[in-house]
Amino acid sequence: MNIRIKFRKYGPMKFISHLDVMRYFQKAMRRAEIPICFSEGFSPHMIMSFASPLSVGLTSDAEYMDIRIKEALPSKEAVARLNQTMAEGMEVVSFRALPENTKNAMSIVAAADYEIRFREGTEPDKGWEEQLLEFLKSPSICLVKKTKKGEQEVDIRPWIYACNVSQGVITLQAAAGSVHNVKPELLLQAFADQTGISLAPYALMIHRKELYADQGAEGRRHLIPLEELGEDIGR
Repeated sequence: MNIRIKFRKYGPMKFISHLDVMRYFQKAMRRAEIPICFSEGFSPHMIMSFASPLSVGLTSDAEYMDIRIKEALPSKEAVARLNQTMAEGMEVVSFRALPENTKNAMSIVAAADYEIRFREGTEPDKGWEEQLLEFLKSPSICLVKKTKKGEQEVDIRPWIYACNVSQGVITLQAAAGSVHNVKPELLLQAFADQTGISLAPYALMIHRKELYADQGAEGRRHLIPLEELGEDIGR
């Protein structure tokens, strides 16, 4: 049975790397006695994959991992078992069964929601909100991204789906995943470079609110939270 787990990452846990998160959940599965499946071969490992690695220093309400289990386990019981093993800053939110033909979360991530705030004392001068909204009206937003083949200039404007500012909080919905990926910090740096605003080091507090799959057809975007592609398991 394929399972999708949603979890939160916050507080002190925001400073651990993606590799450490993987190791953390491998231990959590054992401690919670989740009947997870292992791969075959000389070096068996837990069948486990993550949707979209979160950069160190970011917090999130919507991290996802897919696993495969040997036998059905009620969702409420699984969530309770796992949370009994969690340290401060990590919380399992849901444990849902996926249809057999569902692709893993890593391969279908298409977009993400973010909330972005400035740390106290680092907010730009008054009027930056209007400047940001005006900046986003540009037909193109080009920045230099590093790739395996070197540096490449790309236009990220088509990958920004929605953005607003209210009371100093930036809400952003943008492409995420392996095909296109807009990092909020790069977008804000491009804004600062174009407008002449100076961003202090570590000025941004970035929180990921949700990850989506695109279930649209014929070029029409229809975003669905990854969690909604599964169903709770009852007793």
